[in-house]
Order: sequence, then C-alpha cells, then structure tokens
Amino acid sequence: METIRQQKVARLLQKEIGEIFSKNEVSIPAGIMLSITQVRMSPDLGIAKIYVSLFPAENKAEALEKIKKQAKEVRFVLGQKVRRQLRHIPTLNFYLDDSFDYAEKIDQLLN
Repeated sequence: METIRQQKVARLLQKEIGEIFSKNEVSIPAGIMLSITQVRMSPDLGIAKIYVSLFPAENKAEALEKIKKQAKEVRFVLGQKVRRQLRHIPTLNFYLDDSFDYAEKIDQLLN
C-alpha cells in the first residue's frame, strides 16, 4: 500500500516527465506518441517505476530501449524542474504498459 507521500511524488513525476517528453526537451524516437500512464514510487522514494504507453504498435520494444538509454538525461532535466519540491531525484526505471493492447485484444475477442 502506497503512502500519501508516495502518491503525491508519483503524481508530480508523472506530470513533469510527461511535459518533458511532450515539449521535446528529451528526444523520443520519430513517429512515436508517448504517454506516461502510471508512476510507482518505492517506499524510500529512491526508485520510480514509470509505465509508458507507446503508439503506434510497431517496434515498441526498440522504442522503449531508446527511452531507457535516455533515462539519465530525463532524470537531469527532471531534477532541474523539481529541485524545489524534492531533495533527492529518484532513479528512473521505464517499463512498457501494455494494458491498452490487452484491453483491445479482449475487445476483439468479444466481438
């Protein structure tokens, strides 16, 4: 169960990382639309698991690897943005969120 502090920090990181990618402060693979669907914080606020949804569906694993390689750059830009709110910037771990694909697959099976 997440504490209120974990939830607040997760919401802050989700908003700020989403803005970083939407404003192209960090480059993302061309032709990919990226959405930060969820952020989960460790109890000590040292690690952030960031779940990313990518559109279109081709080469998601390859695009995720490119994003993972830029995690340090994203963390640096994030640190510049939230340096007044957080004492320590957490380590960012990116994961692929395939819940939309799963829901679409279930919908096709039902039809």
